[in-house]
Amino acid sequence: MIIAKVIGNVWATRKEDTLNGLKLMVVQRVDLADKAAHESFIAVDCVGAGIGEQVLVTTGSSARQALRNEQSPVDAAIVGIIDELTAS
Repeated sequence: MIIAKVIGNVWATRKEDTLNGLKLMVVQRVDLADKAAHESFIAVDCVGAGIGEQVLVTTGSSARQALRNEQSPVDAAIVGIIDELTAS
């Protein structure tokens, strides 16, 4: 899984049918070692995350499993909202 911060959302009125009804969010990977922000990408929101929240993102076939739709063209999904993060 990837730790990321939600930085925006995507509105797409025309998209692949299996994406209808899904909330698309722009997330940016966070590196715990240097607290720097890295690349941003689009993830389907499975948990109701909002802009500014830190989230857990899964990628690849695990993202499609989170949606319970193996046929959907999704490669990243938000599967958790981080309440607290402790790292040493």
